[in-house]
Order: sequence, then C-alpha cells, then structure tokens
Amino acid sequence: MTEDDVEGGTWDGERLATTACERCPALVDSRSQIVNGAGPADADLVFVGEAPGASEDEQGEPFVGRSGTVLDEELHDVGLDRADVRITNTVRCRPPENRDPHVEERENCRAYLARELAGIGPELVITLGKVPSEHLLGRDVAVTSEAGEIHEATVGEETWPVMICVHPAATLYDPSQGEVFAETLRAAADYAGDGGQSTLGSF
Repeated sequence: MTEDDVEGGTWDGERLATTACERCPALVDSRSQIVNGAGPADADLVFVGEAPGASEDEQGEPFVGRSGTVLDEELHDVGLDRADVRITNTVRCRPPENRDPHVEERENCRAYLARELAGIGPELVITLGKVPSEHLLGRDVAVTSEAGEIHEATVGEETWPVMICVHPAATLYDPSQGEVFAETLRAAADYAGDGGQSTLGSF
C-alpha cells in the first residue's frame, strides 16, 4: 500500500478525495460514482451528512437534491454560501435504495473522512442527522434535543469539535424542525466567526 492508499482506496493529489474503492460490495454495485466532499480545502466549517442519494450519485457532489436546497438557503440566511463551507458524507457511495449505510460500511469509509478532516483542519464539524452524529460520537444521539450541542470526536489521529444538527430533510417532513436547524447553523457560523467561541444558548 502506498502513502496515497487509505484502507483500500486511492487518493487524489490533495488527499481530500478517493478516486477508487471497492471495500463495500453492495455500495460498489449500487453507485454510479464515488461522491467525495466538495468545498474549500481550508474551510472553517465542515458539514458531514449520511450518504449520497440519487441526485448526488448522478451529479457526483454531496447535498445537491432537495436537502441540499434547504441547506443552501439556510447557509445564505446566516451569511454563508455553499462555496464557504466543506460538505461531505459518512460514506461516499450511494447505498441501495437509499437505505442507511451499515455500520461496517461507515467504518470502511471512516479513514477517508479522517484524512479529509486532517487535510482541511476545520474550526468545527457539523453532523447532519442521526447517522453521522452517532458514527462520529460513538453513541446513541437524540438529534432534536441535542441539536446545537458541541462534543469532541476523535477521527483517525485527530480530535475535532462536533456540533450536532438535524438533517435538512427533517425540515421538509416536520416544519417544527426548521427553527432548530436555523438556530444550529447560526451557532455554527458564530463559532467559526469568533474563532471557536460559540454563542449558542438553549433553544
């Protein structure tokens, strides 16, 4: 294995994207392409979702479907743009029928996320939904009640501050989640803007 190989995948020159991986047979069969993270290589904020869906698998970029539109609009409302942040996923290949990625699949992809985060060095990692929150924190997470909380998570050899956030799709199915989502993104923007001093209160 060369230094550009991580857990069976080959990385591009920037070490932020894997260009080949066959560790998860079901995902290899399901995907059209590997969907790597998108956004600046020095972003202060990194958003981590669950897995690519149909639109992401087709276009090769994370959060470009309906959930992506919600995320883009809320980023704009808190004074950010998609081009300001890094967006990636727990796994980089679309699971069959958009099912949740299995624990083994998440673990197979963890080294890629670790390398990506280490290369970027963000001020804050924001987990979008239950799957990435539980994957990074290693415990059960009640996303709605814990949204906005910051905890530490070790990914690879680095430890990062991780803010729990509801998934953008939750706001589509349950409008009451909209304010929780908005407040969490405001807090994330404040955290990065203040050099790591979160202004989040209870909500």
